[in-house]
Amino acid sequence: MKKKMTRREWLKAAATSVASFAALSSIPSFARGMASVSPATPAAASTGTATKVWMTKDLSAAGLVKVYEAVGHPLKGKVAVKISTGEPGGHNFLQPSLIKDLVKKVDGTIVECNTAYAGRRNSTEEHLKAARKHGFFDIADVDIMDAEGEFEIPVKDAKHIKSDIVGTHLKNYDSMINLAHFKGHAMAGFGGVIKNQSIGVASANGKAYIHTGGKTKDTAKMWENIGDQDAFLESMAAAAQGVADFFKHEIVYINVMNNLSVDCDCDAHPHDPQMKDIGILASTDPVALDRACLDLVYAVKPTEGDDNRPLIERIESRNGLHTVDYAEQIGLGSKKYELIKI
Repeated sequence: MKKKMTRREWLKAAATSVASFAALSSIPSFARGMASVSPATPAAASTGTATKVWMTKDLSAAGLVKVYEAVGHPLKGKVAVKISTGEPGGHNFLQPSLIKDLVKKVDGTIVECNTAYAGRRNSTEEHLKAARKHGFFDIADVDIMDAEGEFEIPVKDAKHIKSDIVGTHLKNYDSMINLAHFKGHAMAGFGGVIKNQSIGVASANGKAYIHTGGKTKDTAKMWENIGDQDAFLESMAAAAQGVADFFKHEIVYINVMNNLSVDCDCDAHPHDPQMKDIGILASTDPVALDRACLDLVYAVKPTEGDDNRPLIERIESRNGLHTVDYAEQIGLGSKKYELIKI
């Protein structure tokens, strides 16, 4: 039987890995034992036509529907709504009360895949229990997409991974709402729609393949094969592009910027948010959307009760900005955007 890491072991490994990343020449100087934070690379540095990104400060079910409608890209056929169901013990994941009106509007199915670490979502049976406990079955059907196996979809960028390994149930959907909770992440620095579409859509073995930059598809060997941070970040971008191509870009991307913890929803004991909520943003371009959210985080002037510095340090100490830069480089989208407030 394969032995999977516990969540506590996962975080310890992440910390150890990040410590080793700082010694690598691929990690910029600002990410090595940061005493201060550097400004994000301006989105204006990108070339080409600006992508529209819509934003509302209304963090309600009505606000979520409104920003989805503002994108003007109605989804057809059977719609997958990709969220994080949240590791039991955590509390920052998107609540059913927030997302229910949007899910019902598109007659969507909530979709997820099993985790690659030992926890309470690493098997279909336990994952479904967690989803039920968190109230998602109260608003829609929930589909663990790798419950009956996995298959490989092609990727355009094969620098690290040669394909993207996803759950077989992905074939059952015609379009997708990538509904991400924007926040920090122990290994990626931050998680937004690019992470939700790569690690989030990958099967457990697919997660191992992305995390190791293509070194192994075996979850039992994942942690011993982690080391090149940029390979991991670039693999996320490549996998996200593979899913976008699979759906022929019939995807609407949404980032909900609330509960802005430095930790992700896969953490059973996340750090309490140190920033105030910002709003909900949506686009048809995942790169523009994640870039816009990053810029909003950096734009906050730190005050008591609204301190962006811990989240920025988490992002930069993991070289997280590189994910968006590389995603643009391989053609997933553009960092140049026009922010439209509604």
